[in-house]
Amino acid sequence: MQRKRVLPLAALLLCAPALAGTVPAAAAEPQAGPAPAPVPARPLRILLTNDDGYNAPGIRLAFARLTAAGHDVTIVAPLTNQSGAGTKTSNAPSITVRHPEPKVWAVDGSPGDSVGFGLSEVFEGNAPDLVVSGTNFGPNVAALATHSGTVGGAVTGLDAGIPAIALSTGGVTAPDPVTTVNAMGPTLDFAVKLIDRLRSRARSGPLLPKGVGLNVNHPVIGADGMGTPAGVATTFQDPQALLKADFTDAGDGTWKVGVKVDLRTPARGSDVEAVSAGKIAVSPMNADWNTGPVDFAVTAALITGLRP
Repeated sequence: MQRKRVLPLAALLLCAPALAGTVPAAAAEPQAGPAPAPVPARPLRILLTNDDGYNAPGIRLAFARLTAAGHDVTIVAPLTNQSGAGTKTSNAPSITVRHPEPKVWAVDGSPGDSVGFGLSEVFEGNAPDLVVSGTNFGPNVAALATHSGTVGGAVTGLDAGIPAIALSTGGVTAPDPVTTVNAMGPTLDFAVKLIDRLRSRARSGPLLPKGVGLNVNHPVIGADGMGTPAGVATTFQDPQALLKADFTDAGDGTWKVGVKVDLRTPARGSDVEAVSAGKIAVSPMNADWNTGPVDFAVTAALITGLRP
């Protein structure tokens, strides 16, 4: 089942300076659910997932970087590539799970199945402090976020009351895969800074308000992908499809399927606008279907002064 994420109102840093600029109006309260546990003094216990598969370069690099930053990281991710799975969860009577190495679990299912298994079994009785999903190939902005398995994995964590961050690397058009792999390094450097910021601001409280996650899109900068973004922006999900399906009749009862980029003028303050300008887009999100205006003051205050 595909689900649309809507950005919530949250009160996290009332005493922090807001990001300069216009702040949209407040939205409805986030969904009901268990309150996240206070952040512990010990290293954060992180459930790391993705939609490209447990052995994909982005998740392996994320594991290495987050572990080097002092966190206790466990990979619970799909056995195979599940890009575009959205928030899909399986209803089969059984599921295959492999444990190929310490701290790594491979689930033959979607990102949602992986996170569900991780929370139920791998972290049974002792929930992680944070779910991190990614980083993956390509952006998850605009309508792409709605169908993204990377975002879907994070949403499954939010459904369970666990703070969650989705990480994506790429601009609005797909760069060369080698360049994107290089750019995953800067993406994860920023992710480490962001998690450190969350933890330092949380003090004895949760990393994020109840039901709130962050969708982070890091652009690819420079021919080698190793350039520094132009800044960090608090954004919302742009209301455009971005991609358009193209069907061609093969004449034998089948249709060839292609996808075209249908990039329109992005909404001011949106994720598409930020990534197109070479900035890191940080969009607050939740896991329900509420609609309404959005308040970005919390996230704006959270990332004020943070640099790529």
